[in-house]
Amino acid sequence: MSLTLHGVALSPFVRKVRVVLAEKQLAYQMKTVVPYMTREEYAEINPLRRVPALQDGDTTLADSAVIAHYLDAKYPVHPLMPEAIDGRARCEWLEKFGDYELAQNATFALFYQTLVAPTLGKQTDHAVVEKALNHTLPPLLDYLEQQLTDREWLVDNRFGLADIAIASQLINMGYAGYPLDDSRWPQLASHLNRCCARPSFAELLPEEQQVLGKLKAR
Repeated sequence: MSLTLHGVALSPFVRKVRVVLAEKQLAYQMKTVVPYMTREEYAEINPLRRVPALQDGDTTLADSAVIAHYLDAKYPVHPLMPEAIDGRARCEWLEKFGDYELAQNATFALFYQTLVAPTLGKQTDHAVVEKALNHTLPPLLDYLEQQLTDREWLVDNRFGLADIAIASQLINMGYAGYPLDDSRWPQLASHLNRCCARPSFAELLPEEQQVLGKLKAR
């Protein structure tokens, strides 16, 4: 077994896969691939030039959801997705909700505009940030708050892939300077704290903080 993960620490999608690998206690090599600045040869691994990508021996995969589902199926110790079809469908839905709806408004609107755009020589689009904070994002967070009523975890009250996907996006929202309002979304804030307290998340956060500091210093 030889696992290689391509990406950068601050990508929520890379974080998602790294947490899955940690939960399954799988060793891997990390190769830095910076979004928006990928080299030509990376297209041979991922033709879309996005991160993450995973190489497992002769198998090469892209997209965090595809990679996570692959790892959960091939390395079934500490499963992160339910076996029951209804639970699995709910997990896939909430993972998609994190990867797309939440990412578009938390990671891409806030993290990208606040931190990434300036490093690329672009100005922050404050209208995009304002729209996300005051219009688009709150209903999404309201929905997630409702999903956590009387439960610690999102699916079958057991930590899994849906929790990883949601928390990975919310962490980047905090990095952008917009932490969850725990008075408005107390269940979701507690859920994020529980995720961050798990060793699979906690062991990554100091490394991410260092990278974040360097990014802000540019």
